[in-house]
Amino acid sequence: MTRLHNMRVSRGSPAATAMLLLCCASSAAAQQAVPPAVRYDQHVAVGGNPPPAMVPRNPFRGDSGVAAQGGRLFSGFNCDGCHGGGAAGFVGPSLADGRWRYGGDDGAIFMSIFFGRPKGMPAFGGTLPAESIWRLVTYLQSFQPPDSTISTTRW
Repeated sequence: MTRLHNMRVSRGSPAATAMLLLCCASSAAAQQAVPPAVRYDQHVAVGGNPPPAMVPRNPFRGDSGVAAQGGRLFSGFNCDGCHGGGAAGFVGPSLADGRWRYGGDDGAIFMSIFFGRPKGMPAFGGTLPAESIWRLVTYLQSFQPPDSTISTTRW
């Protein structure tokens, strides 16, 4: 008989009950609702009839204090490990130059962080609450893109 079968659990133990409740509560808090589908102008709807969707709104847009908090999250979650200091680009693309592969509006950036993207961008939606992701979006949107003399052509 293994050690596991020899263990006895006291069902009435207050400590065991508290531990079980704590595990269930933290597990439930880690799971959050999936954001609804997002409508982009680039989507093509069959027959001109778009499916139900929403346009996500950043509750912190333009708030410099929240942008600073987003900058701390950017460093704290090692986003600068791929995107470089100040999001200027390193192994991952620059997030400060105004050029976006998957869309640069608030909703598109939110979805990129929440669900991740192919070829390296991990999904943070299972780890970060939506409020923290919006703080990161506010940080990234706080950058002033450089003037338009930068080429957008890939060589």
